[in-house]
Amino acid sequence: MFLQRQGRAPWHWYAKDESDDTPEERRLIQKLDLLIVPYAVVAYWIKYIDQSNLNNAYVSDMQEDLGFHKNQLVSLQSMYTAGATIPALELGWGIFTLLQYRTQTFGELMAYRFFVGIFEAAFFPGPRDELGRRGGVFYVSQMLGTLTAGMIQSGPTKNLQGVRGLEGWRWMFIISALMTFPVANAGVFIWPGTPARPNRLFLKESELALAISRLQKSKVDVAERIGKTRLQFVKEIFTDWKIYAVTFWTVLFWNAGSTTYGDYLLWLKSLHRFSTPKITQIGTTAPALVIFYVLFVNFSSDLIWGPSGAITFAHIWHFTAMVILAIWDVPEAAKWFAFNSAYTQVAMSSVLYGWANHILRHDSAKRSFVIVFMNLFAQSTTAWTGILVFPTVEAPRFLKGWSFCATNSLALIAFTWLIIRPLARKEERKFLAARSGEAFQSERSLDDEYASVSVTPNKP
Repeated sequence: MFLQRQGRAPWHWYAKDESDDTPEERRLIQKLDLLIVPYAVVAYWIKYIDQSNLNNAYVSDMQEDLGFHKNQLVSLQSMYTAGATIPALELGWGIFTLLQYRTQTFGELMAYRFFVGIFEAAFFPGPRDELGRRGGVFYVSQMLGTLTAGMIQSGPTKNLQGVRGLEGWRWMFIISALMTFPVANAGVFIWPGTPARPNRLFLKESELALAISRLQKSKVDVAERIGKTRLQFVKEIFTDWKIYAVTFWTVLFWNAGSTTYGDYLLWLKSLHRFSTPKITQIGTTAPALVIFYVLFVNFSSDLIWGPSGAITFAHIWHFTAMVILAIWDVPEAAKWFAFNSAYTQVAMSSVLYGWANHILRHDSAKRSFVIVFMNLFAQSTTAWTGILVFPTVEAPRFLKGWSFCATNSLALIAFTWLIIRPLARKEERKFLAARSGEAFQSERSLDDEYASVSVTPNKP
C-alpha cells in the first residue's frame, strides 16, 4: 500500500490538518491547480477532437467522397499511431488538422494523419495522494474531445454541406484547427513548467522553494540533472528491470482498447437505420458515459481501494464488454451495453501513469526517460496490432479484435497484481528506509555536536 500522508482525510482534496499542508502550501496547490488543470483539460480536449474526427468523418460521407475501400480506414488509424513515436507540439497538430480539409486522395490524408500523430505525441503527461483525482479530471477531457467531436461533426454535415464548394466533413477539420491555435498560444504563458525549469510569470521564488520542499518530502527528485555520461545513463536504465516491467504493463493497457478503431460507429452505420448526422450524434453516448467512469475510477483509486483495485475494477468491466461483442449473437440491448462500456479500458489511464510516476519518482531524469519510452513503445505496437486484428473489411464484427482486447485486459489485471504491486511495495520500502536513515543520521549529527562541546569550570 502507498503511504498516506498524516493529516489527509481521504475525502479532502486538500489536507485539513495544518501540520500536514500549511496555509501557504494550500495556496500554492490551489494556484497550481488553477494554472495546470484547466489548461490541461482544454488542451487535451482539443487533442482528442483533432484525433477522433477521422472516424466521424469516415461515417459522414468521406468514405464515399474519397472512394475508400478494404482496410484503408485502419491503415489511416495506424499512421496516426506510428507518428506518435516522434514528439512535438500542439501548434503543429493544429496545422495538419487544418490541412486535412483539402484531402483529395487516400495517400494525402495518410500523410496528414501521420503528422497529426507526430505533433500530438508529446501531450501525455506531486505527492502520490494528490495524483489520481487530478489525473481523473484531466483525463475527462479525452472523453469530452471524443464526445464533442461527434457533435461538432454532425453540425457541419447537416448545415455546411456544399458551403463554398466543400463537403461537411471537410468543414469539420477546418473548425477543429481553428479551435486548436489559440489554445497552443495560451500555453506559452499559462503552463508553469517544472521546479527546475519554471515559468516565472506566475510563480514567485518563495512558491518555487515551497514546491521543491514538498516534493523532496516524498523523495521526488526535482533536479532534472543526469550527472553522468549519456551512455552510462542509458545503460543504467536498460539494465534495471523496472523499465521492462512498466513498459510491458503499458503495452497490455494500450492493446486492450478497441475504441480507436471506430467499431461503435461502424456498427451504427451497418444498421442502416440512422442518417449520417444521427450516427455521429449517437456515437457520442459512449464517451459521454465514460466521463462518469473516469471520475469514479480515479477518485476511488485515491479514496477507496488504491490503484491496483481501480485497474482491476475497470478491466473486469471492460473484459465483460469485449466478451459480449466477441460472442456477437446476443440481444441487441447487450451490444448497446457493450459498445457503451468499451471506454472503461481507458478510464484508469491516469491511475496507471500516476502509479508509474510514483514508482519511478526517486530520479527525475530516469523517470522522464522511462515514462516517455514506455508510452511511445506501447503505442507503437498498436500501429501493427490494429491492422492485424481490426481489419476494416470485417466490420461490423471484429471477432479477432475483441478477443485480443479481452485477453489483454485479463493479462493486465494479472500483471498488475503479480508484478507491479510487489514492485510498488518494494519501492515504498526503499522510501521508508531512506527516510528512517535520514532521521537516524540527523540524530547522530546532533549527538556528535553535543559531544564536541567541552565545558571548562571557572578557576577560582
